Amino acid sequence: MFRLSSPIATLIAVVFVLSANSLTVAQDADNAAKEAYNQGIAQMQAGKPDSAIVLFQAAIAKDPNYVDAYLNLGVVYFQAKSYDKALEQFRKVVEKNPQSVDGFANLGRVQSKLMRPAEAEEAFSSALTIKPDDPGILVELGKVQYDRKTYDAAIQTLEKCHQAGGGDETSYYYLGKAYQKQDKSAQAIAAFEKALSLDAKSYNAHFAIGQIYHDQQKYSKAAASFKAAMAAEPSKYQAAQNYAVAMESADPDAIDANIAVWNAFIRLAKNNPKAKNQVAEAEQHVKELQVRKEALKNQ
Repeated sequence: MFRLSSPIATLIAVVFVLSANSLTVAQDADNAAKEAYNQGIAQMQAGKPDSAIVLFQAAIAKDPNYVDAYLNLGVVYFQAKSYDKALEQFRKVVEKNPQSVDGFANLGRVQSKLMRPAEAEEAFSSALTIKPDDPGILVELGKVQYDRKTYDAAIQTLEKCHQAGGGDETSYYYLGKAYQKQDKSAQAIAAFEKALSLDAKSYNAHFAIGQIYHDQQKYSKAAASFKAAMAAEPSKYQAAQNYAVAMESADPDAIDANIAVWNAFIRLAKNNPKAKNQVAEAEQHVKELQVRKEALKNQ
């Protein structure tokens, strides 16, 4: 019997919220620093990060306590995937302004990118001590807690976000995964269905529901969920493989139909190097089904 394939995790989009004064003329630095800073913002908006970096650095040189300049310099570095440089700037932000929500939140985001979940959790938690009900930060903290396998904490954080009126498809997906890890299938399905109510084409939510139904041996429901995942993301072979597994589990005697769904998986995955072993197994399985079909004919 084939094992179910695991889904490809959906990345949470990282969107930096520039500080409150970022896009307005700064009032609290000397005129030369203000001018360089505002020119840097203009260069950011124009899609010229290298020029923005030079101008933010010039603003900092003229005013070493210019917190917004450090913050937006960090954002430019982050967007350029220069995570170590971004980290340095965000650390300076929170050193100079320990009440900067954006500083701590962006520090958490860059720590996540650097694969430092403990440090990311600490930074997000610090941001929430300043702004306890920020829904976006609650979601990011919940995801980090999920990644750290602290599922109770993730559930508590994400439920708090939802109770406060925040959250989105991604937050409900991670809530469902946390419940799923705790074998709380009903709560998990409810969370995934809420995710689908916010985004009916959520591949991961459909896929996760299919996994739960398959584990419960509700193979027809599992097949329907995997089929919905296939419709949401037609290029992802994992759903097609699991659909074939569920269809055959639901009706092992429907040999022609099972051959058809396995062949559909093979066609989809054949040119994907990552699916080489799965394709080989599926091709062998189709041959076995064809042998079984011929044997039944000859009875």
